[in-house]
Amino acid sequence: MVAAIGRVIAHLREKQILHKLGVAISIAVIAAACYVLFHLLRGIDVDKVLEAIRQTEPRLIGLAALFVAAGYFTLTFYDLFALRTIGRNDVPYHIAALAAFTSYSIGHNVGASVFTGGAVRYRIYSAWGLDGIDVAKICFLAGLTFWLGNAAVLGMGIAYHPEAASSIDQLPPWLNRVLALVILAGLMVYVIWMSIKPRSVGRGTWTVELPGGPLTMLQIGIGIIDLGFCALAMYVLVPDEPNLGFVVVAVIFVSATLLGFASHSPGGLGVFDAAMLVGLWQMDKEALLAGMLLFRLLYYIVPFMLSVIILAIREIVLGARLKRMHRLADALDPKPIRQDPTPG
Repeated sequence: MVAAIGRVIAHLREKQILHKLGVAISIAVIAAACYVLFHLLRGIDVDKVLEAIRQTEPRLIGLAALFVAAGYFTLTFYDLFALRTIGRNDVPYHIAALAAFTSYSIGHNVGASVFTGGAVRYRIYSAWGLDGIDVAKICFLAGLTFWLGNAAVLGMGIAYHPEAASSIDQLPPWLNRVLALVILAGLMVYVIWMSIKPRSVGRGTWTVELPGGPLTMLQIGIGIIDLGFCALAMYVLVPDEPNLGFVVVAVIFVSATLLGFASHSPGGLGVFDAAMLVGLWQMDKEALLAGMLLFRLLYYIVPFMLSVIILAIREIVLGARLKRMHRLADALDPKPIRQDPTPG
């Protein structure tokens, strides 16, 4: 059965059916989001949105910024975990933190994070002797941590409050709860499967050794903490009334984030916003939009600007260091004095 599934997947990849299907899904998600946004935002008063931003307490903005910073700090462990998993214990934490922060913040804003984030990672890790295959393995393991964390948060959140997911997917609460329990059961089976014996994916030099059971639990924990901090940042910025509770906001936030990720649009622009407006329909639209704009500023714009500045400074420093090394090499190895070939 497994071999048959593998052959089907290989055939689909060979015919580029999976790629075309992914593009079609992305276009469909974006189109649906634009349609929803058009209808939801028709009666929006821009002045009320701006006023809601001005009236947001600085204390809440500072608290949200603190949660965002904590979320990005947790993101650094995605790369550190991946590096240790592939056996690169020599790469220090600050390099992993630099690669993770810059790759995610740039990938979130530019879109197609698999490629943009991978390019940033390669630029940083190549200085430590990692090649393209190593970086691809890191991207895969970091992505696995992200999806395991998402599955855990959605599974627990929807199982506890299935009505939150129903506001987005329009499925009956009982069905959402069943699906959530299936997700949680799948995670348990995966952890047990990883605990039985060492597992790997890929072939040849592309083989990736997967973390065992305890390390998989650590993966899930990292993903949960990351998403928890991000959801907290959004929670303190959305309107107080009606008070839907953190779990409801977290489930809708993670669902909206996944839809934005599936669309491949920069920062999930349009898709994330439409899902949030639909999921939190009870809240005042202008006040909710104000909170979402502040969240985008804190989670997307500010980290993106910091990453660009950090990478620019890094390139300037590396360039200056390379020139200094060349000058030192020329000084230590002067060119031989040219002799006149004409006989005396």
